[in-house]
Amino acid sequence: MKILLLEHPRRMAKERCNDIANTPLSSSLITGYTAGMLSSQGHEVKVVEGYLDQLSYAEVAGTVAKFAPDILGVHLVYNWDSNEELFAFLQRIKSAGIRFIAAYGFYPTFAYAEILLQCPAIDAAIIGEPEYTFAELAAEEPERARRVGMPGLAWRNEQAEMPCRRRALAENLDLLPHPVRTEAMLRLPELNVEGSRGCYGGCTFCYINAYYGRAACWRGRSPENVAAEIDSLLARYGKRSFYFVDPNFFGPGRYGRERVLRLAALLKERKIRFGIEGRVNDIAAETVSALVEAGLHQILIGLESGSNESLRRLNKMTTVEQNEQAIRILRQHGIEPSVGFIMFEPDSSLKDIRINFEFLLRNQLLNNLAVTANVLYHPQIILQGTKAYQRFRDEGRLQLLAAGYEGTVAFADRQVAALAEMMRKITNYVFLKMDGIWSGRVEEPHNAPAIYSQLNHSLIRYFSQALADLEAGKKLAGDEIEAVAAQAKKEIDLFLAV
Repeated sequence: MKILLLEHPRRMAKERCNDIANTPLSSSLITGYTAGMLSSQGHEVKVVEGYLDQLSYAEVAGTVAKFAPDILGVHLVYNWDSNEELFAFLQRIKSAGIRFIAAYGFYPTFAYAEILLQCPAIDAAIIGEPEYTFAELAAEEPERARRVGMPGLAWRNEQAEMPCRRRALAENLDLLPHPVRTEAMLRLPELNVEGSRGCYGGCTFCYINAYYGRAACWRGRSPENVAAEIDSLLARYGKRSFYFVDPNFFGPGRYGRERVLRLAALLKERKIRFGIEGRVNDIAAETVSALVEAGLHQILIGLESGSNESLRRLNKMTTVEQNEQAIRILRQHGIEPSVGFIMFEPDSSLKDIRINFEFLLRNQLLNNLAVTANVLYHPQIILQGTKAYQRFRDEGRLQLLAAGYEGTVAFADRQVAALAEMMRKITNYVFLKMDGIWSGRVEEPHNAPAIYSQLNHSLIRYFSQALADLEAGKKLAGDEIEAVAAQAKKEIDLFLAV
């Protein structure tokens, strides 16, 4: 069977340029793993990188017409809007003769009912891990697969219902064929590798485990299997820089530590560089030391807050002390961590914001412009599938956006809301102005370090002054927010014009 898998074209909304959690990093390999499974079963598979190759829908349509697939699979990614352009494109190619279109990914796993209603061209949505469901779909007549109620598939029936039942998880990840990597993926600075799936945590803002359909469902590939894949990539492409897209690289408890130490020993032999992501409670001197010796040079840790009260609301199952200990251990081993941080959550008080700010200052996490611009604004993003989405909906506080997949919740404290709005306007402007430089499309200005340092101090000053004013009882209203933001933008323009 001929199958085309599409990473659809998408653009980042300018007003959401600092909102990066629309899909987990692990989803970057969803299409590759699906292609690997289908290819292993003898199907002719083509992957179209509409996003990485910056293709227009007209260009994608030409490729689809030339390949003439029996099934079109679309990795549907929520991009802060209702995907009307994509849905219109799918309707056009469906009318032109594509027989069966299936959507897969995090977005359709949770919003399949809304998507199937909005886009009649999509015949079915694959729920959760797509590899085995797509393989069975390709082995069967797709219409028959819908009639018999294939697990892992959601579709519209004659009664306008959308039945769906979960498929059992792939328990042994070593049995999955290695993912297909396209030319576009090879142009990225690092090769992505998936060493595990799921997480043993239960954060209210995360939908990783809900995607798989079970709570605390971390599963790891064996270190030997991971090393074998890296060997094949080294032999085929010669690239020695990798990034593990696992949301929880370490895994739980003693088993997780022993597995990481074994993996570190194998990676050390291969003389590579790599990055990872992990929870702060898994950062220990023994494992970090072994990983650094093996080539670790980058790590993202989810601090999320400097307030224990906030961490409890987010169900992080970590403490501020663990956050600070993780930072110390990483720095002792020469690693400056990237951090996940939620400055503003719906129930934040000014006291929480002050505690967060002092935490960032105390731990020297406001010394880099890109980091400062992120952490001084970043709000809690509420997407379908998360516990927060369910909680705020049950409380009647959730206002739905973009076909119901994303929700927004009014801040409980109006002055927190005012500070968040002010910092949103200022930091978004920084990201828009710096986008060309940070993406490498534009040359850095003369004396860039000094300019960035001035910009960094300016952001801290605006945040600090506004917070102090609010704590002193001053009100920050709409006109004043606009005035302060306009002043900050002029200052930013002056710095970057030097």
